[in-house]
Amino acid sequence: MLKGAYIFVMPDADPSKHRARVVTQSLDMSVIGVRDFAQAADTACILVKDGVKFIDLCSGFGPAGAAKVINAVGDKIPVSAACFGIESVAKAASVFS
Repeated sequence: MLKGAYIFVMPDADPSKHRARVVTQSLDMSVIGVRDFAQAADTACILVKDGVKFIDLCSGFGPAGAAKVINAVGDKIPVSAACFGIESVAKAASVFS
């Protein structure tokens, strides 16, 4: 079974509490909240040790936050980062500010 994770960032998130799991016949996907990019990098390293084969990052990471996670896991697994299209940037900025 493929094991993956989705990490989102919120200032009040605690990865030991704010997590969920969705399991299908072919995918075991964890959703985990972290408070900042440093905690995301630490959490990603733990996930790799736990056998996760890929990590998706929410659009709140941006390039700088995504780079921290990518650098933390190195070449062990792929890390993808969602982003808002140009047509949504202003709306996203109002949501996350």
